[in-house]
Amino acid sequence: MAEFIFKALVRARGLEDSYYAESAAVSCEELGNPIYPPARRCLAQHGVQFDSDKRARRVQASDYDRFDRIICMDASNLRLIKRIIPEDPKGKVCLMMSFTGRSRDVADPWYTGDFETTFQDILSACEAMLDAS
Repeated sequence: MAEFIFKALVRARGLEDSYYAESAAVSCEELGNPIYPPARRCLAQHGVQFDSDKRARRVQASDYDRFDRIICMDASNLRLIKRIIPEDPKGKVCLMMSFTGRSRDVADPWYTGDFETTFQDILSACEAMLDAS
């Protein structure tokens, strides 16, 4: 969801030439799977375009050099990413909600089924990130 919410905000602000975003997982459970259907429904309800061909991929150590920021949804992701990218000398790795001034996890809909709260968390963090740029 975060990839597509961020891309929608970038498009709305006319900043497509300034940003590139790509999502990736820290675990292998969903590799190759499409966007989870309830997440797709939530994005569609908010008019957020998404790539229906998107498939889950795993973060790779080389992503550290490819991206300016590596943003984690929660503390568990942050711990797991340190196994893939053990060093962060440039301070690229952070929690999504830290952009809002709140160092907490994004609400996880996998356990709650509440995709709307997750959407709102991500939206507020992406807006704050773009406002700070």
